[in-house]
Amino acid sequence: MISFIIPTLNEEKLLPTLLKQLFSGEVDSSHFEVIISDGGSTDGTLQIAETFPVRVVKNNNEPENIPIGKNRGAKISSGDILVFITADIVFDNLKLFIETVHTKLKEKTVALTFPVKVIANERRLSDIVFHGFYNRYFRFINLIGIGFGRGECQVIKRDTFNELNGFREFLFAGEDFDLFLRAGKVGKIKYCNNSIIYESPRRYRKIGYLGIIKLWTRNALSVLQNKDSSFSKKWEPIR
Repeated sequence: MISFIIPTLNEEKLLPTLLKQLFSGEVDSSHFEVIISDGGSTDGTLQIAETFPVRVVKNNNEPENIPIGKNRGAKISSGDILVFITADIVFDNLKLFIETVHTKLKEKTVALTFPVKVIANERRLSDIVFHGFYNRYFRFINLIGIGFGRGECQVIKRDTFNELNGFREFLFAGEDFDLFLRAGKVGKIKYCNNSIIYESPRRYRKIGYLGIIKLWTRNALSVLQNKDSSFSKKWEPIR
């Protein structure tokens, strides 16, 4: 079984689109489960989630960041394959995505990553240029044996996830890079370009691509230097 794990914090605007796709009937939902791991939403996120056949696990008024939310969702999941996705994405073809996961995640392959693009109706030339380069870059990084996967969608075997003790919860950012960096040391990570993940451009619009590059680079360097914290010191949701 596949477990889709979605960490949320005030995602009432975009979460419905993703959940509607997952439960559209395109794929028999008996073959997967969806877990909402909420970090303390104060909008209608939980009310929306409860209108779908999902499992919800909530923050108990404790300090929260993204890896804590992901690990909390993983703990209650039942699948032997874990798919960590953000609430602001959609799949270009859900059926093809699930078929790819089952086909490619075999033997020595322990994790999968997919190309990410900005959703078509909000896409700009800058989005095409940036993601065109970045998708090729992290495909190359995986080809040379350095684990790398965009946090918008990371697929990993449960056994591998447990072996690695999940996400490192002291990282407020870069936890996605860190997990796949460690996963790449115990097995293969495949870049699957036959299925695309489309995301909201909200972060790029607010911070800008130059700001994003600086932020991602600083957090990646913190991970590579094995520091006990990320460059970012708090979870800053952009809505």
